Amino acid sequence: MTDTAQLPTTNREWHLVSRPVGWPKPEDFALVEAELKQPGPDQVLVRNKHVSVDPYMRGRMSAAKSYVAPYELGKAMQGGAVGEVVASNAEGIAVGDHVLHFFGWREYAVVDARQATKVDPDAAPLTTYLGVLGMTGLTAYAGLLRTASFKEGDSVFVSGAAGAVGSQVGQIAKLKGASRVIGSAGSDEKVKLLVEEYGFDAAFNYKNGSVGEQLRDAAPDGVDVYFDNVGGDHLEAAIGSLNLRGRIAVCGMISVYNDTEPAPGPKNLARLIATRGRIEGFLVGDHYDLQPQFVQEVGPWVASGELKYRETVVEGIENNLEAFLGVLRGDNTGKMIVTL
Repeated sequence: MTDTAQLPTTNREWHLVSRPVGWPKPEDFALVEAELKQPGPDQVLVRNKHVSVDPYMRGRMSAAKSYVAPYELGKAMQGGAVGEVVASNAEGIAVGDHVLHFFGWREYAVVDARQATKVDPDAAPLTTYLGVLGMTGLTAYAGLLRTASFKEGDSVFVSGAAGAVGSQVGQIAKLKGASRVIGSAGSDEKVKLLVEEYGFDAAFNYKNGSVGEQLRDAAPDGVDVYFDNVGGDHLEAAIGSLNLRGRIAVCGMISVYNDTEPAPGPKNLARLIATRGRIEGFLVGDHYDLQPQFVQEVGPWVASGELKYRETVVEGIENNLEAFLGVLRGDNTGKMIVTL
């Protein structure tokens, strides 16, 4: 246990102060200075080095019942973080160890030992444990291989393909023998990245015209798998291009997260009858049994450079909110990270 006299007694942390209606506004949040409690039995105090902001966090800002509890008003928000242990009352975790945990949006966190996972900063950069080797990477792996039942020779379409999850989905599909991988993104620069760096066979800017028409041009023989990060017109386009017994894995629908009215559903769902197509939603939390297999297979691809990744890094806890809003706008390429 570190000398508590040398530990900080206050902590800057982000609170949700009102539930956003439509697009979140800065006045819905507050960066506050709060008392920092010292770790109790079987707890550690972590100085966060990097924190994650992700699209799913928008759902937690609503009071609506969902798969995870809403953020509480007037309390520190949560999210993935990785940091250095500066005090420990937990067996097996020492001062100086680095751990992954779920108490981001703050400078320091008191974490139960059972909620902290030790990570090795020498094996991979710390930020990768929030992205390519972390929750976003496992999301890509489980959604493609388990939910979408990917098999060698499949043609794969990924929306939001320049994001942290989408970019990894496309590359894993290529590494495992996809016949063709197509991605959509929101800028010509991101489209170029998908083809030239990530090895997609084709990509298009969804802002440049009809998604359905651009997908048909990019995948004239149709698609066997659609990995959905966007919803809306992308989902409708994918259904329109789905091959016989095609599979759609629904990971997210960022296009409707800030809608104040229900978004219209795809108009061509009846096509699933003819194609015997399947749509299935999934949550990464249901697939943590794949974590060892995921790290064993994907880790060497990352180390060798076969699987490439990008990170968009924003500096400073005071910019945590702007980084999150940037994710909703699509400002990021790859994983959005806030470095403290």
